[in-house]
Amino acid sequence: MHRVVRPLLNLSTIESAAKRVGQAAVPTPLEHNKRLSDLYDATILVKREDLQPVRSFKIRGAYNKISLLDKAAREKGVVCSSAGNHAQGVAYACSHHDIHGTIFMPSPTPQQKVSQVAMFGGDKVTIKLVGDTYDDCYEAAMEYVAETGKIFIHPFDDPDVIAGQATMALEIIAQATEPIDYIIVPVGGGGLISGIISVFKQKSPQTKFIGIEPKGAPSMYQSLQQKKRIRLDSIDVFVDGAAVKTIGEYGFDYCTQYLEDLLLVDEGEICQNILNMYTYDAVVVEPAGAMSVSALSQLSAEIKGKNVVCLVCGGNNDITRMAEIKERALLFNKLLHYFVVRFPQRAGALKEFVQNILGPTDDITFFEYSKKSSRSQGPAVVGIQIKSVDDFKPLLNRMKEKGFFGDYLNNKPDLFQFLI
Repeated sequence: MHRVVRPLLNLSTIESAAKRVGQAAVPTPLEHNKRLSDLYDATILVKREDLQPVRSFKIRGAYNKISLLDKAAREKGVVCSSAGNHAQGVAYACSHHDIHGTIFMPSPTPQQKVSQVAMFGGDKVTIKLVGDTYDDCYEAAMEYVAETGKIFIHPFDDPDVIAGQATMALEIIAQATEPIDYIIVPVGGGGLISGIISVFKQKSPQTKFIGIEPKGAPSMYQSLQQKKRIRLDSIDVFVDGAAVKTIGEYGFDYCTQYLEDLLLVDEGEICQNILNMYTYDAVVVEPAGAMSVSALSQLSAEIKGKNVVCLVCGGNNDITRMAEIKERALLFNKLLHYFVVRFPQRAGALKEFVQNILGPTDDITFFEYSKKSSRSQGPAVVGIQIKSVDDFKPLLNRMKEKGFFGDYLNNKPDLFQFLI
């Protein structure tokens, strides 16, 4: 069994970090969200780290670490690996301190984040897109460090970086007007939650910590279950700010000892909350930034009447991802369904399908068909959006009764992944 021996970061260390971080990061608001508070019959406060200069909390840790480097390290230059937000923080700090940084990012990183790194770093950064996941580019970065002797700025498993992230917790406690019952923290590599725990256990010990991970990248969840740090074989990188195969040592140790609960959130529910926050709150968040709010549905009974802080950790969302975000949200809400439809190869078959199979509020969102001249029927892949979950069974029954049904694809992940 794992035995936790790592002490919490000293408060004086974090307070000193706050003075350095204040040269770059801004104190972000702790806002009362009326919509969520009414929905969950609780006081829901959101910490708006999407309003940082680099639109995420990562500027805190990166700036603190780089500020502490000695002259020799600064002259050599720094290296980091990042899915995007840490890279922006490092780029910002490099430009400010006149240090060169080589930044490794996964190839699928949203272009918006790559462009922001280039903007913040200017001629002080070199960007290298390597591999498919954070872990791939981390390995490439470490090889580069071994070759060059440059200093590696870890995104989460470094006490100076964690002390920088912890400065957010100092702000939250200073801003809160009532004791905080719960704080909901996104977990990627574990640096943020390590900093939050270090401060709150010493300054607000009654607060319960709830960690959140995406279902597609449950590295902390699996590690806690197995009582040791494990490496996942594969992950869904959609929540790019929280998708790592192996969590850090600090995060694992602190979560093992102090975490109240760790919840997994479906990527589709995260997408629905991205849309809700944009539509109703006028807040633009990235997938990792919507994780904490997305966990509220699992805690609804527990948090009634409580004071709850949700960390909105980042707002670097690429507008080109919105179509996928909407699609995932519809699938999560069971309002979008994909079928193999068998069309009789005769004139009028499609018209019959539209008139007799689709309900009055059903809508075709995807259609792919190839006519086979030697067959009596031709398969088509059809995506249908319905207005209510109650419309699904009648639609399915009409397709079967009229001989159009071929197969249902939503529950076949090996096939379905090619459609979204």
